[in-house]
Amino acid sequence: MKNPLFQKIEQLRRRRGKVRDTNINLAHGSGGKAMRDLIDDIFVSNFDNPILSQLEDQASLNLPSLMQQGDRLAFTTDSYVVDPLFFPGGNIGELAINGTINDLAVSGAKPLYLTCSVILEEGLPITTLRKVAQSMQTAAQKAGVQIVTGDTKVVHRGAADKLFINTAGIGVIPTGVNISAHNIQPGDVVIVNGELGNHGAAILIARGELALETNIESDCQPLHNLVETILKVCPHARAMRDATRGGLATVLNEFALSSDVGIRLNEQSLPIREEVKGVCEILGLDPLYLANEGKLVVVVEKESASTVLSAMKSHPAGQDACIIGHAIASPPGVVLLKTIFGAERIVDMLVGEQLPRIC
Repeated sequence: MKNPLFQKIEQLRRRRGKVRDTNINLAHGSGGKAMRDLIDDIFVSNFDNPILSQLEDQASLNLPSLMQQGDRLAFTTDSYVVDPLFFPGGNIGELAINGTINDLAVSGAKPLYLTCSVILEEGLPITTLRKVAQSMQTAAQKAGVQIVTGDTKVVHRGAADKLFINTAGIGVIPTGVNISAHNIQPGDVVIVNGELGNHGAAILIARGELALETNIESDCQPLHNLVETILKVCPHARAMRDATRGGLATVLNEFALSSDVGIRLNEQSLPIREEVKGVCEILGLDPLYLANEGKLVVVVEKESASTVLSAMKSHPAGQDACIIGHAIASPPGVVLLKTIFGAERIVDMLVGEQLPRIC
């Protein structure tokens, strides 16, 4: 029979801690009780799952179950420093989850596990961190993934800007799927799943530096189910990528350079909201370079284009999908835009930073 004192000690050890402070302080990163209370109260309580609950320094994953779902792992990592933390259509937490899921998804992988590491500035309100963690878990549950391990660091006031998040993700690529920017051939068709530039415009307006009022919201959303829909009807899709920083223009330039083909776009086919165009005209920006957080670019062979387009339109994340251009043999490595006036111009890689801290 166990000593009652020992039983009481075990109960206390197993009890999750509770944050009593209203703001982050340096003790929350010290490795002691304050840090354990923060992790228990904010992260473990929200992200709770059998793998995370072990509270080891790493997540231990079942290899045979992974191998049953495919023959390759997809592994990615990304960091999020968006300003402001909360914006129309999302926040930094949702952005971190969906952005990492999408980086896995465009390889054809099924996203399964994520990590969450945070850098907290001294003085950050605990309520803000709690809201972000809750939104991360909501986004993860909606996407069917688990946050299984992470890390917390606290820096002095002024050494960071409120909250930075790093996430890594693991997914499994099904056997036979080979999506790569090197696969594109002349004649292939370029398709996007909807309106471009909404995220960049929403963040810009949310910063409150401009006297503009619009109903533009970020397109932050997970895309793995849309990718699954595409692969069901076209398992040999050539290339796929989510158009985040640098926007559509950057993705297409990367495609053109990797496959040594040209890409010709039709300006009239580009799905850009009038409000986004208006913001860009006022500020002298090009919507082709605006960031997106729920848009992917997929390239398929011409014979499959109509089938893929119909499948995408049947999915909520692709109901506004459209064909915007095609690959050409010459000039290789160049993206061209046929304007509404019938002329052509080169759409080059972004030079400099159009909008900093966009994701």
